[in-house]
Amino acid sequence: MIYLRLFYEFFKAGLFAVGGGLATVPFLQDIGVKTGWFSNADLANMIAVSESTPGPMGVNMATYVGFTVGGVPGAVIATLGLICPSIIIIIAVAAILDKFRSNRYVEYVFYGLRPASTGLIAAACWGVVKISLITVESVAHPNVTLTVNWAMWLLSAVVFALTRWDKTKKLHPVLWIGLSAVVGIVFQL
Repeated sequence: MIYLRLFYEFFKAGLFAVGGGLATVPFLQDIGVKTGWFSNADLANMIAVSESTPGPMGVNMATYVGFTVGGVPGAVIATLGLICPSIIIIIAVAAILDKFRSNRYVEYVFYGLRPASTGLIAAACWGVVKISLITVESVAHPNVTLTVNWAMWLLSAVVFALTRWDKTKKLHPVLWIGLSAVVGIVFQL
């Protein structure tokens, strides 16, 4: 039964997450809340690992969650659940695209998807910022406490400044990811 739930949850995420890996983050947050398979802190770690490993970020996260919940079969099933909607849609679109390629309504639909995917990516970015840079603690509904993680802000500012500085801006992004990981491990961020 867990495998069917994995497939179902990731199928929904794959069906509606238009815009790439970061667009899957809001759906993954929802999956974590509904199922209890992972926390927001786990999601932040999944994002970090998925961003720094080869392959599409959404697929890496689906594989990770699937493996955590159901071992190797769970990893395969969650990954298939995430990519199946894309495969089905691509096959359907390829079959009918030539017929409707010059239809202006089809162009309007694709043009309208741009802001939707931009919004999903912006929501995912805000989710990452909330998880890693700001901690929201709600003791009781009216008493909400915001705690700013100054060390993470400092690390972000330093990396941002160094990636804009002429002498270091041409360094490969993998180097920045690796250096940030080392700083995070050393200073337990």
